[in-house]
Amino acid sequence: MVQLTKNGVFLIKGQVIVEDNGAVNVAEINSKLFGAGLSALNSGILDKKAAKGGTIAYQILSSHNISGDAQNLKMRFDALASHDITYVGIIQTAIASGLKEFPVPYVLTNCHNSLCAVGGTINEDDHIFGLSAAKKFGGIFVPTHQAVIHQYMREMMAGCNKMILGSDSHTRYGALGTMAIGEGGGELVKQLVKRTYDIAYPDVIAIYLEGKPLPGVGPQDIALAIIGAVFDSGFVKNKVMEFVGPGIDNLSVDFRNGIDVMTTETTCLSSIWRTDEQVAEYYRIHGRPEAYSKLDPSEISYYDGLVRVDLSRIRPMIALPFHPSNVWTIEELNQNGADILRHVELEGQKQLENPNLKFKLTDKLVNGRLKVDQGVVAGCAGGTFENIVAMAQILCQSSIGDDAFSLSVYPSSQPVNMELISNKSIECLMLAGATIRTAFCGPCFGAGDVPSHNGFSIRHTTRNFPNREGSKPDNGQIASVALMDARSIAATALNGGRLTPATEVGNVFKPVPYKFNQKVYENRIYQGFGKANPEDQLVFGPNIANWPSIRPLPENLLLKVAAVIQDPVTTTDELIPSGETSSYRSNPYKLAEFTLSRKDPAYVGRAKDAQNLEIKRLSLINEQIDSALSNLIHEVLPHTGYTPEQLRRFIQETGIGSVIFARKPGDGSAREQAASCQRVLGGDANIALEYATKRYRSNLINWGMVPFTISKDDQGKLEVDEYIYIAGIRHAIQSGAEAVEGIVVSIRGKKTLTLKLESLTKDDREIILAGCLMNYYNR
Repeated sequence: MVQLTKNGVFLIKGQVIVEDNGAVNVAEINSKLFGAGLSALNSGILDKKAAKGGTIAYQILSSHNISGDAQNLKMRFDALASHDITYVGIIQTAIASGLKEFPVPYVLTNCHNSLCAVGGTINEDDHIFGLSAAKKFGGIFVPTHQAVIHQYMREMMAGCNKMILGSDSHTRYGALGTMAIGEGGGELVKQLVKRTYDIAYPDVIAIYLEGKPLPGVGPQDIALAIIGAVFDSGFVKNKVMEFVGPGIDNLSVDFRNGIDVMTTETTCLSSIWRTDEQVAEYYRIHGRPEAYSKLDPSEISYYDGLVRVDLSRIRPMIALPFHPSNVWTIEELNQNGADILRHVELEGQKQLENPNLKFKLTDKLVNGRLKVDQGVVAGCAGGTFENIVAMAQILCQSSIGDDAFSLSVYPSSQPVNMELISNKSIECLMLAGATIRTAFCGPCFGAGDVPSHNGFSIRHTTRNFPNREGSKPDNGQIASVALMDARSIAATALNGGRLTPATEVGNVFKPVPYKFNQKVYENRIYQGFGKANPEDQLVFGPNIANWPSIRPLPENLLLKVAAVIQDPVTTTDELIPSGETSSYRSNPYKLAEFTLSRKDPAYVGRAKDAQNLEIKRLSLINEQIDSALSNLIHEVLPHTGYTPEQLRRFIQETGIGSVIFARKPGDGSAREQAASCQRVLGGDANIALEYATKRYRSNLINWGMVPFTISKDDQGKLEVDEYIYIAGIRHAIQSGAEAVEGIVVSIRGKKTLTLKLESLTKDDREIILAGCLMNYYNR
């Protein structure tokens, strides 16, 4: 079904795979070529370095790189995209960094806080701010309910050979020939002030597709199979996934988009696909034929690894709580439900780390099959035209029943919705009992269709992390989500919530042509790129707050350990919850109150204790030496023998802050608030064994926080409420040091800890020294 090749591979003429085992035989390659009906290679030499330049990824990355160094890239993007959870903070940061006008098309969509249901006026205030910013700086503003961010970018902004940067982790348009990357807001700020996105040239992994999916197997099934195969080993982490192979020809563009958007859940950097006449037709349908060009690897291309996917062998899949990589076929779950669900319960309970919440799924087995409470199809992954047409073909002339099971469907854009109305797919679904909603991302992150307590929801969305569906563990609530394809969700709805793979409903699927009507966009979307009005004023609601002032990195740091998280992976949802808290994204102070609230509710209090010490330190810097200074030091360091002058020097040079330890933090969303909220509370660093994603590590750096790593042997040295004293941290960062020594201080005494400063660029170090990206640009 899915096979991994960890060695590098040559791909010859797009079809013949040759593993790089150090003994490549060109005569043998030619024999394979002849066997595949292809002509022989002209050269008897395979040049690995030259072949690395034969990938599609190389072609696009090199054309956007302005560094002059093929191994150390400095890139400028063709367009930017943000939604209403992130754009206020990004624009505020960019203004503080010198923004005058958007230099490239910047799309501001309103698909996350669309409901305006929490906090009174604060959500709509953000939207009005966004429109005023689009007018002032020359942006593109997509009002609420018109389109989810990624569908709009597919329809209106993607193009072959382009690169797009978005402040949402699912920024992926590779199937349309666009290399897109999801990052935290700081990286968009850099583009807005005409700086660059800096990264070492990434490894490129071939995703070789062959065969043809069975009827009833959809894009989410293929995506989940790939995620399940690569996630745990980090096989494609921070790498580019390049989709090649003959199987692509057997997939529609909508189908490809559905696979592509889920590549984010592998922790890859980006994705790109070879393009063909089907992609050309997509651009013609959307009125942009000039956006197409054919993308193919060269005759000989080299990849740093290979994922081989036989599409014909993939069956309908389900990703059980609490991660998209926790995958099973629906068939095996139906056959071995009790055993599988008991295992999932045990592992899930560990993730929840709350003994008062009892995670239970086995009680939902009815005659051996899982009975689910709710189905949802939404957003950039689920709400596409072909997915919803397929659902209608399954459910037409049927009913989802009058019991507790419910089904909600969210078309991804108004043009998609209009065409589904035109071809009567919406009518079929409504008659069957489904509820049709507008274009909205809420079910992806817990702001729509929150299940009941102990409810189990199956969703064609992007993630199923703990509490992401909207339950509040601090209120004693628990619910959970499994990810499935829209087709199998419809098949399950057909059976009243009894888990059913779509392969059981027979081949009812027929292709339906799509017509794109752009008129709704022409009538409603503000197209302001190139039309900046600097004299216009930004419109601020009372909840929109500026970022607090942030001090530069001190000479020394004294860090209170405010949280220790021993989970194998810590998601950004656990660092800063999604759901209704997202409404406070424009007020750093209010949002910070929710930091780690689902993982370690005591974190905020501990961080504030350290922050208050820092406030006290700063207020005493210029005061005379007295007992207040001495008491401050002894509060945090059980040490005696300081002379008055030593106390004064310590108080002047040693900043006090907080730090969290997590084994592997940062999986999931690109939301910079996972880092900035810690910073607002006085956080100065993270300590990890490794970081789950580049984007989270970049967020830490852009907010002036040091991304320390430690060895596995040292992870047991840290406990909550201990302090770590790091002498000379500023000099270490400044001098390019790769490690610094920390002294862990507790009531049990002291111990040393080696804190590594891995892979920090010169710019990374300067941002950390300045205290944050805003300070760096305003030096």
